[in-house]
Amino acid sequence: MPELNGHLVRGVDHAAFPTFDPAATVRFYHDILGFPIVHSVCAVGWGPADHPDFVHFFFDIGQGDRIAFFYYFGLAPLAEPGRDAYATHGAQVPGFFRDSRHLALHVDSVEVLEEYARRLEVAGEKVEMRIQHETIESIYTHDPNGYLVEFTCPTRELTAGDDRDAVLTLRALLDVVADGEPSLARMWARKADLIVAQQR
Repeated sequence: MPELNGHLVRGVDHAAFPTFDPAATVRFYHDILGFPIVHSVCAVGWGPADHPDFVHFFFDIGQGDRIAFFYYFGLAPLAEPGRDAYATHGAQVPGFFRDSRHLALHVDSVEVLEEYARRLEVAGEKVEMRIQHETIESIYTHDPNGYLVEFTCPTRELTAGDDRDAVLTLRALLDVVADGEPSLARMWARKADLIVAQQR
């Protein structure tokens, strides 16, 4: 029997979302992006008596990871077409907050990133943003359900130094949040203090 301590998770099995338009979802993920359909579950209800019958269907997104969708029979759309089908955010909730929940798919090169941009554009889908982050380059689009989908490729290898920097950043963030006056400037100042303390 293997040891049952430490980090035992082997990655993402699947990320799941509801859909009100399974045909558009299959067209986007299978027909346009080329992700194989790999599994489905059909169920009569699920637990509570008022739970609708559903189909839960999966696409392979590589490395054994999958994205999956639930289609609930008889459930009227809870959002406008093209809006996030999971959340019922009101107009007061900014789009950036809604889009912070997104699926990021790893690709190995800028050439592959360009290929996905081409596939989207040929199919009439919009590449809404292209951004060079610190260590990655990404393109973004929304799927037919209103979920933000990112394709991202590394621009350099991550190092142990990047890991140490991330730990310091989070320690500094937690400290300034606990102080009750969080700001980016205060977080950077606290991070600098932590770096100096490490040098002693």
